[in-house]
Amino acid sequence: MRDDSGMTRIIGGLAGGVRLHVPVRGTRPTSERVREAIFSALDARSLCDGARVLDLFAGSGALGLEAASRGAESVVLVERDKGAARVATRNAEAVAKAGAARALVEQVAVTAFLQRSGRTFDLVFIDPPYELPGDALSGVLADLAPLLAHPATVVVERARRAAPLETPGDLEVERTRDYGDTTLHYLATTGTAADRPSLGDGQEGAADPEGTA
Repeated sequence: MRDDSGMTRIIGGLAGGVRLHVPVRGTRPTSERVREAIFSALDARSLCDGARVLDLFAGSGALGLEAASRGAESVVLVERDKGAARVATRNAEAVAKAGAARALVEQVAVTAFLQRSGRTFDLVFIDPPYELPGDALSGVLADLAPLLAHPATVVVERARRAAPLETPGDLEVERTRDYGDTTLHYLATTGTAADRPSLGDGQEGAADPEGTA
C-alpha cells in the first residue's frame, strides 16, 4: 500500500514504477494488490484506453493516475482536502512527465463537483472513507449517473462489512469481489453489461484473505 517513506507507485503503463506521494493523514490509500486486481479486470476490456476518467475522493490520485498511465485520454481527480489535493497535484505532474495524460485536480467536495460538472465520463473510481454512510454514497451515485457515457464503468471500493450497495436505476451491479476487508463493486450503465466482454475471472476475481485497503 505505502512504504515507510509514505509513498506508493504506479503499477503499469507509461508511468509504471513512478513513485507517488501519499497524504500523511486523512486518506486510506488503495493497496497495490487491490489496484492490481482492478486494473487487471479493466485492461481485459481495454477500458482505460482513450477513456475519460473521474476519480472521486481521490486522495493521492493513485487510481486515476494509474488509468492515465494505461492510456486514459483525460483524468479528473476530485479531492476536498487541501493537503491531499496538493499531493495529488504533485503526483499528477510526475505521471505526466512519464508521458501519460496530465490529470486535472479539483479541490472541491464530491457532491459540489458532480452537481456543477457538465463533463461526461467513461470510467469512474469511487473510494470514499469507509465511514461514509450508505445513503450518502447512494446520493453520490445518483448525482454521478447523468454524467456517465453509455456504456460506462464505475468501480466502487467499500469496506467488506458495509451494508449492501444501493444503486440508482441508471446503474447496475455487474460484479462484486472481496479482497480481505475490502469489497470492489463493478457497476455498468443500465443495459450495457451484457453487451460487453466479461470482466474475467482470473487472479483478480478470487477472494484475497490477505488483501488490505
